This record gives sequence, C-alpha cells and structure tokens, in this order.
Amino acid sequence: MPAMVAKKVERAAAATGEVPHFLVVTYPAQGHINPARHLALRLLRATPGARVTLSTAVSACRKMFPDAGEAEEHMDGAGVRYVPYSDGFDAGFDNAAHDHTDYMSQLKIVGPRTLDGVLTRLRDAGRPVTQVVYTVLLSWVAGVARAHGVPTALYWIQPATVLATYFHFFRGTDGFDQAVAAAAEDPWAELRLPGFPAPLRLRDLPSFLTITSDEHPYAFVLAAFRELLGALDDDREENGRGATVLANTFEAMEPDAVATLRQHGLDIVPVGPVLSFLDAAPASTNSNDLFKQDGKGYIEWLDAQAASSVVYISFGSLSSMSKRQISEVARGMAESGRPFLWVLRKDNRGEVDSADLCAGGGMVVEWCDQGKVLSHPAVGCFVTHCGWNSTLESVACGVPVVGVPQWTDQGTNAWLVERQLGTGVRAAVSDKDGVLEAEELRRCISFATSEMVRAKATMWREKARAAAAVGGSSEKNLRAFVAGQVAPAGN
Repeated sequence: MPAMVAKKVERAAAATGEVPHFLVVTYPAQGHINPARHLALRLLRATPGARVTLSTAVSACRKMFPDAGEAEEHMDGAGVRYVPYSDGFDAGFDNAAHDHTDYMSQLKIVGPRTLDGVLTRLRDAGRPVTQVVYTVLLSWVAGVARAHGVPTALYWIQPATVLATYFHFFRGTDGFDQAVAAAAEDPWAELRLPGFPAPLRLRDLPSFLTITSDEHPYAFVLAAFRELLGALDDDREENGRGATVLANTFEAMEPDAVATLRQHGLDIVPVGPVLSFLDAAPASTNSNDLFKQDGKGYIEWLDAQAASSVVYISFGSLSSMSKRQISEVARGMAESGRPFLWVLRKDNRGEVDSADLCAGGGMVVEWCDQGKVLSHPAVGCFVTHCGWNSTLESVACGVPVVGVPQWTDQGTNAWLVERQLGTGVRAAVSDKDGVLEAEELRRCISFATSEMVRAKATMWREKARAAAAVGGSSEKNLRAFVAGQVAPAGN
C-alpha cells in the first residue's frame, strides 16, 4: 500500500492510543454477507495493524461456523473476527413459518440491543470499535453506533443507479416519484431518472417501487430503504456534512449515478468491485458460505471442458424455480448441445432427478464457489438472475451474461449489463408465468457468446480490475476513506 497513507493511519492510531477497529454489520442473507465479508478483507489489508470484525445474526454465524458450537466469537483464516448480534430468530428464519414483516419488526427491537452489547464487549475487552460500516436494511445500526460515539458509513451493496433511484424517488426530485406512480401498471413506460441522459423503463427500476399497498408481503422493504435514507440525513445533521456511502461499484461503470448523487449532497465513494478473488492474498479464498458446497468435483469437470464452451447457470441463493422453468432450462440446454454447469439446490428442484437434468451434457450441483467458476477458462456464458454480486463477478471475470431478473434490483442490473456495458442480453420471459422458455434461452446464449459481446466483456473486465488494483480509482478511494479523507479520488 502507499507508504504515506499507511503512516498516516499508524500516526493517528498512536496519537489516540487506539488501534483502528472496523466493525462491519450486515443483514443475515448470503447476498449481503458476501460483499460484507469481501469488504472486511479489503479493510484488513488496507490498514496495517487494524482489527476488522464482522457482525451478522446468530443463525447465520452458526451456519458459517458449524463446528464452533455456542462460541460468541469466531475467527476465519484471513484474520477477520466474527461476533454475532441477535435478530430475535436465533434458530433461523423459516419462510414457511415466519412472516417477513414480523421479522423486520423483531430485528429492529432485538438487533439494536444486542449490537449495543457487541460494541460494549469489544470496548471492555480492550478492542474498542473506531468505525462502523453497515449494509442495507439495517438503518438502526447508525443510531447504535452514534450512542457509542463511533462514526458510521453505509456500505451500499447494490448498484449506485439503484441508490440514485431510491434517493430521487423518496425526495421527489423533479417529480420522479409521481412519474413512477403514474406508470405503475406499464412495465414499458419510459421514465427520466434525474441526472441520466437516457430514459429507463419502469421494468428497469427496483421492483419495490411499484408496491402500492401496505398489505404487500414485501412492503417493509420500501419502508426500510426510506428509513435508510433518513439515517443518512441524520448523519448529515450530526456531522455538518454529507453522509459517507461506500459503494460496491466503480466510477467508470456508473458515472451518471455517481455524479447525480454527489450533486445532491451524498458523499458516495466507489470502492468496487469488492471481490475477494481479485485479491492476491491466499486467505481471500475462504468460503464460510451459508450453503454447503458440493466439493471440488465441478472444478475437475470444468478442467475437462474446452475453453469458453461451458454455460454456467445460477439464479442465486434466494430465487426459486418452478417445475416448468426447470424443464425449459433443461430442454434449452439439451437442444443447444453446449456443456453446462447448473447450480440448483435440492429445495429448489423438488423431486426432479439431477441425472435427468444432465442428459444434455451438463453437471448439476447444490452450490459452488462462483468466483472460481466464473474465473475458469472453460466458462463462456453466465445465465443469471442478475443479483448485484453475480453481476459484478461476471464483469470482473469478463463472462458474457444472459440476464433473467426476477425482482428487487435485478431489473436495474440487467439494464446495466445490456444497455450500459453491452456485456450481455436480458432474456424475454413468458407473459403468463414469467418463465424463460427453451427457444429464448438458446437465442440469448447465441447472442451473448457472439464476438461483439465477448469483446465488450473483455474490455469491461480490464476496467473493473484496473479500478480495484493497487493505484486504481476504487483502491485509492478505499485508502482515502481509511485515512479519514472522505473525498474520493477521480478516475
């Protein structure tokens, strides 16, 4: 790391008598834990002598460290310490038995109390926290940190374009909120997002913006994002300046979103792509996922395939697939004649035999190390739900995408891939049931693996890796944040 920044951090720690200690607090879902864990590793390397602790719910920690028993603290091989808070569901959340609205209510009651205990224990153990970084859906974390006199920063784990969308929607910038409400029934309606030169369609915006009833099962999410922006306003009033938002993106990827947020007073600091496999340290390969991997068989299978021949299929940790969708993907791949690696959890495929799904020349696994798979030279296309982690990984690995977004930020991510970057295509799905049919899957794979798209994927791979590399724009921004210089460096 640059010696000047390292010395500044060390001098500041010596002056206060404190070792820098970052506490990264995250919601207990795989798509939140992954970027939080990757950021923790980056912070550990960016700050010589620092401590980094990650806190997520008790139930998630038990899955990540199944052999640790009831221990209150865990340590991974990279040096990141894990200290859980309670969300009130220590035995885990069951979609069939529990209600999401009740969960969020309980989380906001139990979470602050137990996170307060985490900060107190760390202080009393001689390891006081000097900076709290928290992810989305956890606006209450800022208040807990403030009560301990600890500065905070939000870690935005979705694209900056989505943050800009929520920001302008809740503030009613240029009547954007009214335009969204007026277009609520037309997914093809064009909308002007302030600061963007070209319009987006309603279907390109986060799906939660179209929720109009408080009775909707996911109405709590829109309320949570409103509270999150309110917490940023509270920080601005407290500090007399804009709240700091670390964003898992890089400026060249989303220049319009970054610019409009800064113009409206948000100190957004692009530090991405924050992906452990981009870092050279061997410890960055630690997994500790909430889902158990299938071992190394899939890597050996990939080793036996031709370069850029394999279609990798994964719809993430939360998505569910209907029987018809499974059947259409299996038929499309069999008819394509291409080898494929398909991540399909048992709870997601019911009684379907994996051997039947592999008849077209593929391999089905329960879970895998996606970074390793996308980095493998045999992989030439990624059929994905377009979660932000998956989208960033595809860009950083230069793998073309077939996007099949379902909800939340996924439509925006697909728009970025198709319209902004040109590294893939958004698939059309059935109007009847939202299923990607076999013929469309084959068409999209053919387009995504064309020379034009592959060339753009390669170009953006280099841009992404340059931003994250030592001396790159995102790397400089993170070091400036660590050193207390919130103003981000330019590209």
